[in-house]
Amino acid sequence: MNIILWLILFVLCWPIALAALLLYPLIWLLLLPFRLVGITVDAVFQLFKAMITLPARVLAGPRRRLR
Repeated sequence: MNIILWLILFVLCWPIALAALLLYPLIWLLLLPFRLVGITVDAVFQLFKAMITLPARVLAGPRRRLR
């Protein structure tokens, strides 16, 4: 789908399409540190959630599996 949209843009306005094609890798490289920070922050929040809910899960006991 993205390729078809890019081809339509290329037919309608080829300078913008070529600029988008050339600038996409640079923008991806600029946004990469923000993605890494997002992954790290998500992992920290999941760790905090696991630490907070651990006592309740331990007191609840083993879960029964339904078959």
